[in-house]
Amino acid sequence: METGENLSEMCIVDSKTIDSIVKELEIDDIRSASIRQIGAVVRAVEARTGVEYIHFEMGVPGVPPSAVGVKAECEALQRGVASVYPIIDGIPEIKEQASRFVKAFLDADINPQGCIPTVGSMQAAFASLMLVSQLDKKRDTVLYIDPGFPVQKLQAQVIGVNVASFDIADFRGKALEAKLEEFYAKGNIGAVLYSTPNNPTWMTLTDEELEIIGRLSAKYDVLVIEDLAYMTMDFRCDMSRPFEPPFQPSVSKYTDNYILLISASKIFSYAGQRIALACISDKLFARHYDSLKERYGMARFGAAFAYAFLYSFSSGVSHSAQCAMAAMLKAACDGEYNFVGDIKEYAERTARIKEILLRNGFDVVYDTDGEEPVSDGFFFTIGYKDMPGGELLKELLYYGISGIDLATTGATRNGIRACSSNIKPHHYAMLEERLELFNKNH
Repeated sequence: METGENLSEMCIVDSKTIDSIVKELEIDDIRSASIRQIGAVVRAVEARTGVEYIHFEMGVPGVPPSAVGVKAECEALQRGVASVYPIIDGIPEIKEQASRFVKAFLDADINPQGCIPTVGSMQAAFASLMLVSQLDKKRDTVLYIDPGFPVQKLQAQVIGVNVASFDIADFRGKALEAKLEEFYAKGNIGAVLYSTPNNPTWMTLTDEELEIIGRLSAKYDVLVIEDLAYMTMDFRCDMSRPFEPPFQPSVSKYTDNYILLISASKIFSYAGQRIALACISDKLFARHYDSLKERYGMARFGAAFAYAFLYSFSSGVSHSAQCAMAAMLKAACDGEYNFVGDIKEYAERTARIKEILLRNGFDVVYDTDGEEPVSDGFFFTIGYKDMPGGELLKELLYYGISGIDLATTGATRNGIRACSSNIKPHHYAMLEERLELFNKNH
C-alpha cells in the first residue's frame, strides 16, 4: 500500500485536505468519528474540492416523502393547527390509527392510550432508557444486542446508565438463550434494546429468537425496547398487506413487557418532520412503580412516560406532523397506501452495490442471517481483506467514499457500515471506478 505523497497522487481526494478538515472540526480520530461527524467532514471536503462523494455514511431516506403525509400536513396547517398546542400523549387520530397499524402489520394488540407520538424514535428511545433507569436502583444497566445504532449507546452515556452488550451474530438461534441468561442472571439488567431488521447488518431476528427474548425478559422482569425503524423492510417476504400474514416479526408476540419504537423516517420517508411512535404494551402502560410515585407523584408507567418525560423534553410533537402520521397510518391500514412498495428499491440498490463490491475485492462482513444469506435492504456491511474498520474508513475517504466504522456499532468484525439510500443512477459507474482504483492501490 502506498503512503504519503504517492498516496495523495493516486487517490481521488488529497489526503492532506481531508486531514486538515478533520483537524479544523476538532475530531480527534476520524476512524472512530460519529455518523454526523463523518457527514460534516465529507460535506466540507466536497465544498472545498468540488469532488462528489458516494455517501454511505448516513441513512437519509432516498425516495420522496409520502404524498399522503405531505397532503395531510399541508391541510392541517391550513386549518390552523400551528397555533394550537398538541396533546402531550398524542391527538386522538394518531393514537387510534397507531393501534390499528400495529395490529395490521405486526398482529399486535395495543390499546390506543399506549400509542404515543414522539419526536422521532430518538426521543422515544431516550425517554424509555431514562425511565427504565429510574424504576429500580439495582437495575442500573441496559443490555444492547449488537451490532446496533451507535447513538442509542450515546443516549445511555448522556443519561448515566451502564451499558452491556454482545454481538448477536455469534449467538443466533438457541445459542441466544444461554447468552441472555448469562446477563440477566446478574440481576442488574433493567432493559434490553435491539433493532430488527438490524442496523447496521440487516440481520432479522427470527420468531425463535424473539420468543427467547420475550420469555426470558418476562422471567427476569427485563423491559424490552424493540426498535422497528425498518419494519417490513426484510424484502425476502411481502409484508405489505394489512391485517394479513406474513406480519413483521416482533417480541410483542411473546411478552407483555415491551415498548415498540416505530418511526416514520424510513418506512414513510418522513424523516425531516421528526415523528415516531412509542407503542407501550397494555400491561406495562398500566403498571405502577413506587419509585415513579415518589419522584413524580404518578406511579403508572404510561403516565410518567408522557407527562413527566415527554412533557419535560418537548411538550409533545408537532401538531401538523401528528396529522400527517395519522393519515399515513390510516391509509396504510386501509390498503390505500402501499408504503412497502415505495421503499423496496433500497433492496435493488443494495444488491447492485454488493455486486460491484465483490467484483473489486471487497466482501460483505455480515453476510448471513442465521442459516440464510442476509437480505438486501437499507444498510449493509463492507470489509476489505483483514483491514480494521477504522483504517478502511480512512482509506475510502481518500477515494471519495464514506461510511462509518463497524466498531462504533458494537460489532466484533472488521469493516464499515454502508447505506444505499443516497445512491443515484450515476453513482454505480463512479463506485466501480473508485473501487477498482482502491483495489489496484491496495
